[in-house]
Amino acid sequence: MWLRGWMDATAAPHPIEYLDAAAGVRVALDYKRRLLSAFDVRAGHAVLDVGCGPGTDLGRLADAVTPSGSVVGLDNDPAMLAEARRRLADRPEVSIWSGDAHALPLADASVDRVRTDRVLQHVADPVGVLAEALRVLRPSGLLAMAEPDWDTLAVADEDVATSRVWARFVAAQVRNATVGRQLVRLAVGAGFAVRTVKAVPVVFRDFAGAEQILGLRRTTARAVQAGVPIAPEWLPRLECRPFLAGFTLYLVVAEHVGGGR
Repeated sequence: MWLRGWMDATAAPHPIEYLDAAAGVRVALDYKRRLLSAFDVRAGHAVLDVGCGPGTDLGRLADAVTPSGSVVGLDNDPAMLAEARRRLADRPEVSIWSGDAHALPLADASVDRVRTDRVLQHVADPVGVLAEALRVLRPSGLLAMAEPDWDTLAVADEDVATSRVWARFVAAQVRNATVGRQLVRLAVGAGFAVRTVKAVPVVFRDFAGAEQILGLRRTTARAVQAGVPIAPEWLPRLECRPFLAGFTLYLVVAEHVGGGR
């Protein structure tokens, strides 16, 4: 079988290593800066990062709030929590908590800012998570969200049919694959007023960069195992020819206008 040499490629990367790699690419650094700026985090603020992972962004948030403020990083993965605590051990203004995004372990109206970065695509109930964000925010507090729309994923190749079925397979692996385009509707439905919306193109111009983030070989092997009709020459051709792929990431900042629910 033509896939035989790739079978080991179906193994998932180490979660922390993958998150670190994804956060270190140029487009990620750029959108994170843009989201932090629109988020308007100030000295003295109390900030909650829902789904903080290994603490990727907690240091930047701590810098913004200064020692007069506080940052809580929340996650439900013990390995992520342990790594975040290790990385932020010298930042007394940062606390790492175990908890569920659907039932935040914080009091009503207790924080000034809530942030989620590529978390809502994975949760069981995005509406419930946003309702919880509204509950813990003080009036005039801000919620910042960054989410991809995996239904916009496209790979440029002469074999459009294979590129399409591959992209659809990728989107199908994500619980809430189109949540990026739904953020405005969901935020308004939860009781927020939307302040800003930005659509950020995430573009890969080389196979290696796309492989690092999209897992082209791994995902292709899994697709073939699942019976998706991937042409044998599709992936080898992508590796050796000029490469282009991309998807859309949405950045939305919404405000708690008071009243709650």
